[in-house]
Amino acid sequence: MNVIEIKNLLKIYKSPFMRRESIGVNNLVLEVYKGEIFGLLGPNGAGKTTTLKIITGLLKPTSGKVTLFGGVSPKEARERIGFLPENPVFYQHLTGMELLKFYGSLYGKSHRREELLKRLQSVGLKESIDKRLSGYSKGMVQRIGIAQALIGDPDLLVLDEPLSGLDPIGRKEMKDLIQEVNKEGKTVLFSSHILSDVEAICNRVGIIIEGRMKKTGYLSEILKSDIHYTDIEIEGIKEIEWLKRYGGIKREERIVYLRTRDEKKRDEVIKEVIGRGGRIISCVPYRESLEEHFMKTVNE
Repeated sequence: MNVIEIKNLLKIYKSPFMRRESIGVNNLVLEVYKGEIFGLLGPNGAGKTTTLKIITGLLKPTSGKVTLFGGVSPKEARERIGFLPENPVFYQHLTGMELLKFYGSLYGKSHRREELLKRLQSVGLKESIDKRLSGYSKGMVQRIGIAQALIGDPDLLVLDEPLSGLDPIGRKEMKDLIQEVNKEGKTVLFSSHILSDVEAICNRVGIIIEGRMKKTGYLSEILKSDIHYTDIEIEGIKEIEWLKRYGGIKREERIVYLRTRDEKKRDEVIKEVIGRGGRIISCVPYRESLEEHFMKTVNE
């Protein structure tokens, strides 16, 4: 089942003063499957935030159709979604614990302190539960924002730039948290500019350019392009000049390093090394990264 299904989505922003129109998303089509982590990619102004706000009901589309959880009512859909906006703003006079109690009450439920403490602990804020948000750093605000998005135990977690403002340790912890939530059966949709993080945790991605969905697919399929080159480590070969016909070589003590850009030559050299009594220590192909693919798509 598709948790999110979007068809021909159009959002036009109108300026009453300048009498101008700008397109947020243009004929956008998107499907997000149940139980996956889907990464939404695109440059600034591409339409990522507009798309997420329409999904969560914060914006109304100009035209097109958005179906959530197979076609439940808008009210039920909102009850099953947790949302973290790109730049969350919270009541500064509240503590972390008070903030979660407040958001928990919006679901019509009362949460025990132990439950809230566990949630705060999961996002690394156990030591700041009684600290006012006015004293929180940007990274801490992101953490409490993710905690509030999870407070209602949502089936769908929508995160707009959730890793923004976090240091490398914080990003690693949040990626682990997103994966833990996903293992519990939750569907996660998030946008990010940090492509290495997207590549690390997403099942599928979509690339939006100028409001249009240019490409969607599994990472394994999108990055299934030609191998740039293959690095081979060889041991047990005394004479190495013959290896030069396969690519560039370098010797360090007993190990010979060969880099070849031809897949056919790669297979040939492995066969010949073994035939000469040598041993292949490793054979590592290097493919196009998500960042390289993203930049190529943007430039096209």
